[in-house]
Amino acid sequence: MLTEIIFLLDRSGSMAGLENETISGFNALIEKQSKLEGETKVTAVLFDDRYEVLWNGIDARIVKLTEREYFVRGYTALLDAVGKTILKVENRFTNGIKPVKVIFVITTDGMENSSQEFTYQKIKEMIKHQEENHHWEFLFIGANIDVAKEADHIGVNIDNAITFEASTAGVENMYQMVNEEITNKRQYGKEY
Repeated sequence: MLTEIIFLLDRSGSMAGLENETISGFNALIEKQSKLEGETKVTAVLFDDRYEVLWNGIDARIVKLTEREYFVRGYTALLDAVGKTILKVENRFTNGIKPVKVIFVITTDGMENSSQEFTYQKIKEMIKHQEENHHWEFLFIGANIDVAKEADHIGVNIDNAITFEASTAGVENMYQMVNEEITNKRQYGKEY
């Protein structure tokens, strides 16, 4: 069974000091997911007030994040990152092979403060469309914010909202929790 994990990684300036933990935690999570039964594809996006697609639906076994790609800077354009990624992936699925499961993970350690293209309402509509029509599952992972409130504000079910502490131990624990959530969704979640 083909699963695609879409991962939005916040690299805004407030993530400073947590780069190594983010890189190692992300790599450990992807390695564990790549060893599960079935094929695993990864789309990974870095965002601050700029947007960079690192991988767009590639085999998880070849994904490796390094400090060359992940470094902190800028502000938090969360809505633009979510909206652009949904459109980019949806377009690829329209023109190619669709996975059986899609798990979309949003990580941030701060409030939305610089999106120019998408609004909260538009993102909420886009997420609802993907959940209802294509059975995508969304996780919202946040620190230094009211995670349940922010998740709800963009249309992610608060049961899929996870708070983490923006510290070395907090980031390490967050990636372990996210790995468990993704594993559960792969085994018991909705199918596309």
